[in-house]
Amino acid sequence: MDIRLLVLRTGNTKQLADFYSLLGLSFDYHKHGDTPFHYSTTIGQTVLEIYPLTKSQKEPDKNLRLGFGIDNFEETIEKLKNLKIIFSVEPIQTEFGLMAIISDPDERKIELYKNNSKE
Repeated sequence: MDIRLLVLRTGNTKQLADFYSLLGLSFDYHKHGDTPFHYSTTIGQTVLEIYPLTKSQKEPDKNLRLGFGIDNFEETIEKLKNLKIIFSVEPIQTEFGLMAIISDPDERKIELYKNNSKE
């Protein structure tokens, strides 16, 4: 089994796409069919899309937690710190590898892991 699609809904699609771009993702802004304009990127075989909130949503889901393996971990951590991104967990060694935790603009927890094969 593979994860092929993740959709994040937000009140500010550009802000969220800009935030995730800091992690090295590159987004396209488009629409298809009857969908609203949204941001989309591919990570391996997984498509990550950032959509506006639905009409019935008052706020984004803050309970979703994402984890990303970062190729240029130290450089990315330094960039985030220079931009005053708040770390709820500074980089630490865990049983799963070197990891830090930040929050996206919608307050979702984002785990960042060092990809050992790339550095």
